Amino acid sequence: MHSAGDDTALAIIPARFASTRFPGKVIAPLEGKPLVLHAYEHACAASRVAKALIATDDERVVQAMRPYGAEVVMSRTDHASGTDRVAEVARRFDAPIIVNVQADEPLLTPTAVDAAIRPLLEDPALPMATLCRRIVDPAIAGDPNVVKVVCNLRRRALYFSRQPIPNRRDTAEDRGPQFWLQHIGLYAFRRDSLLEFTTLPQTPLERLEKLEQLRALEHGFHIEVVEVDCPCIGVDTPEDLERVRAFLERTTAPGALPRAPAH
Repeated sequence: MHSAGDDTALAIIPARFASTRFPGKVIAPLEGKPLVLHAYEHACAASRVAKALIATDDERVVQAMRPYGAEVVMSRTDHASGTDRVAEVARRFDAPIIVNVQADEPLLTPTAVDAAIRPLLEDPALPMATLCRRIVDPAIAGDPNVVKVVCNLRRRALYFSRQPIPNRRDTAEDRGPQFWLQHIGLYAFRRDSLLEFTTLPQTPLERLEKLEQLRALEHGFHIEVVEVDCPCIGVDTPEDLERVRAFLERTTAPGALPRAPAH
């Protein structure tokens, strides 16, 4: 990969080993490779990513990546979030755009990574961008583990919530098109905006919803939201990993038709 320039980005995949619900999940095997390696390879394959690396706090992740030649850097163990870990590592580089790629989203495609970067290339004043996908199943919209986002007409985020927003007041329209958007937690930051964001105090809505992107909104950051059509199964538990495996088996079987992933 080449050095990051004005039209390319540095992708950082934060990989904390001690996940509360699934310790060691970042190196759990998926199709013969550690989970985090899938995110790393997809980031490397994105056309707008000049360099990708994994930021971890545990030597076990370093050892697990060694056979694959993935670039891994050590970071502190006391970070409150993956974004803080990304910011620590970003300070060591001068790339103008930093992409926070989630280690536990193995199905996100290189095209999706590029989609998050594009708004920052088109608008030099934009501090950050993220992704979403359309929700067609009301059961998923009602799941508090699935974060929803509402945007304005310029596709800037108005609010993120665990509740099914927007609320459809007229139930007679229930059979019409769905307006729910599932937030996909991949963020492209302008470098200075990332470093500023991680110095800001937590905000009331962030504490209420337990969503750090609300801190950005409450402090006045504009967040452009790009809709993509790609699978989205985040791995928070061993059961989630089995869902990813089942999805991959369905979509790679001979003669199989692509199917939307079960949540």
